[in-house]
Amino acid sequence: MSGSTSRTPSATHTRLSTVPTSATKARQLSHLHAQLAQLTAHMSDLENLLRMTAVQAEGMRGLGGYCGGMFMAASKVLGEETVSGNDAVGANSSGKQGEK
Repeated sequence: MSGSTSRTPSATHTRLSTVPTSATKARQLSHLHAQLAQLTAHMSDLENLLRMTAVQAEGMRGLGGYCGGMFMAASKVLGEETVSGNDAVGANSSGKQGEK
């Protein structure tokens, strides 16, 4: 350790890479401005997409009601056929039993 020297940072000496120059500040501000413009454009796109999604959700709600009505109607029709089919089968089977 006799050959190595230890450096202590001095309070008056700062690294050049940490000192912002006017060119660096201008570049950073320009980059920030570009990012802000991109963020604004993306937020506008998101707003339009959300508006379209809300319209589509209303359409999906209508389709859901329509499909529900169709299922209820099909259930009623198929239920009546099943009941009348069972009655007819029951009448036929009881009639056949009476013939024996």
